[in-house]
Amino acid sequence: MGSGITAADDGTLRVEVLEAICEEVAARRRAGDDVVVVSSGAIIRGLDTMGIAGRPSAIEDLQAASAIGQGRLFRFYDELLAARDVTAAQVLLTFFDLSHRTHYLNARQALRRLLDWGVVPIINENDTTATDEITFGDNDFLAAQVAILVEADRLVLLTGVDGVYTADPRTNPGAEIVREITDFEALSQRAAIGESTSALGSGGMQSKVVAAEMSTAAGIPAAIVNGLRPDALPRVLSGATDEGTHFPARDLGISSFKLWLRYAKPAHGTVTVDAGAARALRDAGTSLLPVGVTSVSGNFSAGDAVTIHTAADNRLLGKGIANLSAAELRRVLGLQSAQVRDVLPHAAEEAIHRDYFVLA
Repeated sequence: MGSGITAADDGTLRVEVLEAICEEVAARRRAGDDVVVVSSGAIIRGLDTMGIAGRPSAIEDLQAASAIGQGRLFRFYDELLAARDVTAAQVLLTFFDLSHRTHYLNARQALRRLLDWGVVPIINENDTTATDEITFGDNDFLAAQVAILVEADRLVLLTGVDGVYTADPRTNPGAEIVREITDFEALSQRAAIGESTSALGSGGMQSKVVAAEMSTAAGIPAAIVNGLRPDALPRVLSGATDEGTHFPARDLGISSFKLWLRYAKPAHGTVTVDAGAARALRDAGTSLLPVGVTSVSGNFSAGDAVTIHTAADNRLLGKGIANLSAAELRRVLGLQSAQVRDVLPHAAEEAIHRDYFVLA
């Protein structure tokens, strides 16, 4: 849930809203369900504690506010859940934790153990150590990553409106809610998903839709629900389809590794390929050889992720882990495999192996 759910625009916590959410979490635990809560609010809690109005733009101000507010925010959740006989655990993650495979697997094991013990993890981004270059940006993306990480049965994204509308309901009285979305490419043409945020938040409806796209690609259905109405979350979790906007799971046949590569590992450069290589990657599922590379951008190392674009129209084709550094690949781009071996005798034959490439 975003900052607009946990706190009002003046920075004060929405006590009744959080009590209702924790009541539903406790009810789900009593029913035997595992529950993970991803919640913003540490920065707002810190700003409110210090009497600072508005949301600062300087990263050091946000980090300091988070350091002040995170413990206070978790204590609030902990007390609400403890009063309902539920044990909570504070878990702070950074983009680094999920963008490096070993850290990713360690985080998964820790969360699974907490769930095995019947504990409800309360997860937030570790804003105190995150930088403006390495950050989730908002908790919608983090929530989707966590859903994939723990192989959740569903993802529920709480917002301040009833779901995705055909237009902005605040300015268009004829706007209608969209109850189900299956076509993400056509979505922008029929729904209002602009970057509207609260005064203290960093996300918007667009980020929630992208989070839902991430989740459903992993086979996890998602819903965008009004978290300010106490009956909305229980109804959706009970199976109501006339509450919120629903995104059915999609069977894309993508492995957990490739989901991690697509959504969690940041790209450090761009590799542009010719039409033949693009066709082979897209249609035949082959590896990318240096002969098909036309240009290289960035200063990446072997093992870094890079995006793959088509030379003809610069269209994003996919993402992969480079076997060669940017400097090495520039030396051999356009060369046949035998020529590559002459230039780089000990290098891998493939610029990107097919097992480490995922289509966009």
